[in-house]
Amino acid sequence: MPLDQAYLIIDIGTGNVRVAVTKKNGEILSVKRDNVRYEKDELYPDALNFRPDVLWDQILQLSSQALSAVPGVEIVAISASSQREGIVLLDERGKALVGLPNHDHRGREWEHSITEKGRIYSLTGRFPSSLFSAMKVVGIRNRRREIYERMRTMLSMSDWAQYQFCGVAGYEHSQASETQLYDVARKKWSDDLCWLFGLPKAILPPLHDSGTIAGTILPEHAARLKISPRAVVIVGGADTQLAIKSTQPRPGDIVIVSGTTTPIVRIISEYLVDSKERTWTNRHVEGDNFILEANAGVTGLNYQRLKEVFYPNEGYDLIEGELDQLSNPQCLASLGSLVAEEKQPLTKGGFIFNAPVSHELTRASFVWATLWDIACCIKENYDCLLDVTRHDTDYVWACGGGFQSKMLRQSVATLIDKKVQVRNGFQQASVTGGALLCSEALREQHRQDAAMETVYPGERERCHALYLKWKELRAGLKQIF
Repeated sequence: MPLDQAYLIIDIGTGNVRVAVTKKNGEILSVKRDNVRYEKDELYPDALNFRPDVLWDQILQLSSQALSAVPGVEIVAISASSQREGIVLLDERGKALVGLPNHDHRGREWEHSITEKGRIYSLTGRFPSSLFSAMKVVGIRNRRREIYERMRTMLSMSDWAQYQFCGVAGYEHSQASETQLYDVARKKWSDDLCWLFGLPKAILPPLHDSGTIAGTILPEHAARLKISPRAVVIVGGADTQLAIKSTQPRPGDIVIVSGTTTPIVRIISEYLVDSKERTWTNRHVEGDNFILEANAGVTGLNYQRLKEVFYPNEGYDLIEGELDQLSNPQCLASLGSLVAEEKQPLTKGGFIFNAPVSHELTRASFVWATLWDIACCIKENYDCLLDVTRHDTDYVWACGGGFQSKMLRQSVATLIDKKVQVRNGFQQASVTGGALLCSEALREQHRQDAAMETVYPGERERCHALYLKWKELRAGLKQIF
């Protein structure tokens, strides 16, 4: 009896790396995960790196574990998604020198030296900062010369994982959008941008379209993982764009992705930038579409870390049960989430509650405040997006692990006064999007799961009053810090 065909999808997030085996329609058969391990670089005030050899070993181990959980499948394709802005630098033999994650800010000290920032925004759709890949490499050049002089190639983390599997180096367009060395409108590397950042264009590999075949799995990896040597490696893309794809939206739709950060994006067909430089414009993984984005910052990471403090051994169902029992939240928070209208992010945050401490204040009160902070920041950034582009439908799509919270889904629906729609599998959106991409690349006919849940806006008066209190708290923290 022939084996069922399946895909192997690697998803390298900020907090963890996941490997999943999926059906052709995106249904997840097995998934294994591990934390991504970061190290501080003491030569900079705010620098992190990872060891690519360690991450690659994690990927191979997780792949073996995920495959062992579903022995009755044949892997016909492999693809990868990863955190945006994260990169791996390679030497002339293709050996990785260092990995720099998205939250590495080793270039921050030299941001002031970058000229023509308005022109950079017009070409890249994002204001220059140490978040993006170019400034990370500037930091390497200025203080890690031994790495810089050996560097010959720069790859995004997903492109690097695919390179490891098939030996073909390339840079996918949605990932290239995050480098600030790429002309987003013209869909090509930019000589002007390389000159403005003082970086050699030679380190940039050929550009590859998402959903194309990069190559065939290398024999040693096929043998180790016990999969077909005919399995192909398909170009994936940025985790946000693949998560968006999983919702199966239409052009013009708005999608909210609640992951480590929370992008609020609208799919557009023409290159558009904000005259006030508040939004990002990125290449999508579908055709010649773009995504226009406002981002609420490290919201999901906040929630994950506070869950580890207040609910270290409990599941999300128990948290939601305790949230449902809160008649009066008792607590508000502002935890450094981003608002596109603000030129400077808040780097200090906190909770506020009445004193003396009420007996009604519980651990659920703090989690409620954290989720409410996320919902309010989503509203702020959604409103900013509407100031740049229109949104005529009565719904938004939502996906990502943060939306496991029913309270968050309901709060967002009420605050923005739109239906919030989630599809089956929304919790693992990047993986599902990667699987759908593989099926399209292989021209597989499959039936996508159309099942979804819709959350309708609730009572707005109380919600609006709490929103105004949150705005007061945020304004007060800005004054203090």
